[in-house]
Amino acid sequence: MPAADATPRPCAIADALELIGERWSLLVVRELFWGNHRFSEIARRTGAPRDILSTRLRRLVDAGVLEKRPYSNHPPRAEYHLTPAGRSLAPVLMSIQEWALHHLEQPEAGVMRMAHGDHEIDPVSSFACRTCGKALPKA
Repeated sequence: MPAADATPRPCAIADALELIGERWSLLVVRELFWGNHRFSEIARRTGAPRDILSTRLRRLVDAGVLEKRPYSNHPPRAEYHLTPAGRSLAPVLMSIQEWALHHLEQPEAGVMRMAHGDHEIDPVSSFACRTCGKALPKA
């Protein structure tokens, strides 16, 4: 609980974490990148409780990170797909994965591997100054 006299710093990171900083939200985005678009697939692959998953999906749709697309009229059913805002979370997921590979035990379990030409993609994050374009050193 924050101290009574705390004055939180205005921060874009804090604002983003309000939406995507909870475990199930980023795991939903991960599953959509992997091509799992239906509620049952997302629930099975994330392990999220159904009530929590419903809430997270609704919040992500309301925030414009996901969109619902109908795939059945009888009964009415919809799939979830990433919007451009959702797709732009790819570097976030890759950076988290890269961090895990360097700092956690057994990091290879569940590493996202996708085809990239004649090999599997092994992304490395990099950051640059928006103003001058110079690469920023890794910590």
